[in-house]
Amino acid sequence: MLLISTSGALGRYIDMPVPVIICFRSILAGILLFIFCRWKGISFKTGSKDRPTIILSGILMGLHWVTYFYALKLSNVAIGMLSIFTYPVITALLEPILLKTKFQKGHLLLALLVLLGIYFLVPDLDFSNSYTKAVILGIISALCYSLRNLIMKTKVGNYNGSVLMWYQLVVISVFLLPFLFIMDSSGIKDQWLPTLTLALLTTAIGHTLFLASFKRFSITTASIISSVQPVYGIIIGIIFLGEIPVFSTIIGGVLILTSVVIESIRTYK
Repeated sequence: MLLISTSGALGRYIDMPVPVIICFRSILAGILLFIFCRWKGISFKTGSKDRPTIILSGILMGLHWVTYFYALKLSNVAIGMLSIFTYPVITALLEPILLKTKFQKGHLLLALLVLLGIYFLVPDLDFSNSYTKAVILGIISALCYSLRNLIMKTKVGNYNGSVLMWYQLVVISVFLLPFLFIMDSSGIKDQWLPTLTLALLTTAIGHTLFLASFKRFSITTASIISSVQPVYGIIIGIIFLGEIPVFSTIIGGVLILTSVVIESIRTYK
């Protein structure tokens, strides 16, 4: 979670078009993971029946990253990260539907608490306001991430987490590669170090470890454990970018993360 939480500050810091950032991030992280898997002698073989699911998860992961980084560009680290952290509750609501687990009525109350938190993130519902657009994009990003995690839950027992992450990175790279020629990608000459950091620490190591954790936890529990991520991210944003969240953002964040903590206690019991 500490490694993944660097995405907020890096997403704000790297000065390139979002699809270009995500494409370079995916290509570099893919190369690093490929070298790692070869070094460890991990097989890249996948069953033909699993490939459509892996491709779909890659598309969802790409949409999650693109919408999340646009949310960061339109607002700040706090709002960008807190808005996508509606995903643990979204996951809790979707998991019984998609994975046929038992539905818990308490999740509806937690969803209402999250909605109240979102209200404080955007007290002025004005669609011309960049912060409102950022929160909407953050929620779309959260939905894509929830769906991707639920889809991957069915596959992590069969394959190594690094291999699954590598295939998703390949899918994202293929889909976003045209943007390197359509948009201005010359900024990589000056931004290669933070982009490499994003690829190595945040993506190759952080997301692979998170994916591997699905073998030990339910998706909902793994999502709940990750609730510390925006706290880390906001602290990193304060230290390196000087972005101090306003009071209404703090209230909204507390409400959203409270719902996650409540669910954590319920799941633990």
